[in-house]
Amino acid sequence: MAELPLPLVAFLTGFISGLLLSIPVGPVNLTIMNEGARNGFKWAALIGLGAVVMELIYCALAFTGFASFFEAGWIKAVMELGSFFFMLYLGIKFLTTKKIEGYDRVQQRVEEKLHPHSAFMIGFVRVMANIGVFAFWIVLAVSFIGHRWVQDNWPSKLTCIAGVAAGTGLWFFGLSYGVSRGHGKFTEKTLLRMEHWSGVGLIALALGHGAHIVWQMSRHKY
Repeated sequence: MAELPLPLVAFLTGFISGLLLSIPVGPVNLTIMNEGARNGFKWAALIGLGAVVMELIYCALAFTGFASFFEAGWIKAVMELGSFFFMLYLGIKFLTTKKIEGYDRVQQRVEEKLHPHSAFMIGFVRVMANIGVFAFWIVLAVSFIGHRWVQDNWPSKLTCIAGVAAGTGLWFFGLSYGVSRGHGKFTEKTLLRMEHWSGVGLIALALGHGAHIVWQMSRHKY
């Protein structure tokens, strides 16, 4: 990525990470599958739109409210190492997933209290209730800025967030369209297989991140 223009690097970083985070089978994907087959593309797409908006809110909060704090001194080093293990853990988790998981208790309680009715709010609330998404973006924001894939300034961060919007939007709207057209193209088994490939992608990112940490350590040593 070093030879590409910096804005393009930031956009591709957001796009790839947004796409990889959206693929694993969860409440939003399952809802789109069920509602798309029952109520058509428009309803499923609105669920996807709500999910994308909440995803962008978490992403923006991670970049603006937390990434700069973790850039200071030894905290940055700890977060760099933590991001390696976190991405590796998620990659292995996605790769070894064997069945579709349902809601946890926290997500159920949030939905019971807010009780969303519109398609948009269903997607919005189901991402909001998943605090793991927020944690994921905090780790990635620190990692992206640390690697200089995203510069520590507003234009670069907004470009990355635009990439996230494109990646998550492509997945959710593509899934909505495919499910609404039927033909069994997006079964739970198919999504599970895609989740495995998403895990492979995250493991590759983690290994690249680990290699970067080792290179930094060797450079400072010698």
